Amino acid sequence: MPARNKELEAEVMGWVAEVLGEPLPPGQFEDVFKDGVVLCHLINKLAPNSVKKIQAKGTNFQLMENIQRFQAAIKKYGVPEEEIFQTADLFERRNIPQVVLCIYSLGRCTQKHSEWTGPTLGPKMAEKNEREFTEEQLRASEGVLNLQMGYNKGASQAGHGGMGNTRHM
Repeated sequence: MPARNKELEAEVMGWVAEVLGEPLPPGQFEDVFKDGVVLCHLINKLAPNSVKKIQAKGTNFQLMENIQRFQAAIKKYGVPEEEIFQTADLFERRNIPQVVLCIYSLGRCTQKHSEWTGPTLGPKMAEKNEREFTEEQLRASEGVLNLQMGYNKGASQAGHGGMGNTRHM
């Protein structure tokens, strides 16, 4: 398991608070997000009505359902499957760095949604930059001999003596 990055955790918590427009409850990263309530409110802020039912209190099973609803909603929102954490990673504190990565990925995905005008998280997403070449431009390189095509300015392996041997000078 990767080491925890407290600065990244603080950055993620700051972004979540900024998106929600209110301070997060006090406590450690895993304590703030453990029951999934804050996460469900977060995805509902980014994509309204993504999570219809949020259990504020109840059994562990009911609280874990909040996390599962959040995971389903962010998958629809566009977070890659490999960046989504398992429910036990958060609820049982098995892999908090994966939870941080997932929320960070969600913050990055907001850049792809033009309807979201609030804060984003992470570096700017790459945009498609397709190029068109004419047939003439593509054929222009065919007459050029580069060093990988056998033209080696007189260098040879003469005197090498075979594989594994040193060159005698």
